[in-house]
Amino acid sequence: MANQAHCSALEQVRRTLEPGRVYRRADLTAVSNAVDRHLQALVQAGDLKKLAQGLYYAPRKSVFGDLPPDDDELVRGFLQDDDFLLFSPSAYNTVGLGTTQLYNRTVVYNRKRHGQFRLGNREFDFRVKPRFPHMLSTEFLFVDLLNNVDELAEDVSAVWARAESKAKQLNSDGLSQALRAYGNLATRKRLEGACRAAA
Repeated sequence: MANQAHCSALEQVRRTLEPGRVYRRADLTAVSNAVDRHLQALVQAGDLKKLAQGLYYAPRKSVFGDLPPDDDELVRGFLQDDDFLLFSPSAYNTVGLGTTQLYNRTVVYNRKRHGQFRLGNREFDFRVKPRFPHMLSTEFLFVDLLNNVDELAEDVSAVWARAESKAKQLNSDGLSQALRAYGNLATRKRLEGACRAAA
């Protein structure tokens, strides 16, 4: 009888799972009267997969097997927050400063966590920032590339030379706003002259 009650309680938890969603242990305490036992059973059955300590996801099924959650959903579950910007430094290559490196990492600007975290089989570089947009723009990527140029596998002096010329071609209001909002001191000082020339 107790086993039957456990099965129906487990089934009740299983029915609340949505494929593609990330769950913290705490999320399931509302629907489970034995959360650790249920988590163990759901992981064994393949209904949940473990991402990190206390963090799980319900896989989406496809003809190729189980699919992991989207990066946005994964990071949202990890941070317990919607306030972040997620991107690959490879996006810098779209700005037109001659950068060509491809980066196999994902940067997450946020207000809570700092450091490298492995979630499932993915590596994320979490960086606490006081200000960041919620969508990428050319102006933001331009400024952020220059903020981080010393970390990139690029010729720094060549990138700066192109940046001072490229700044004159960008939307001067948009660039000035991005520079004020997101530029570090070195980037702001160096580009202010180029922005004035573009105005």
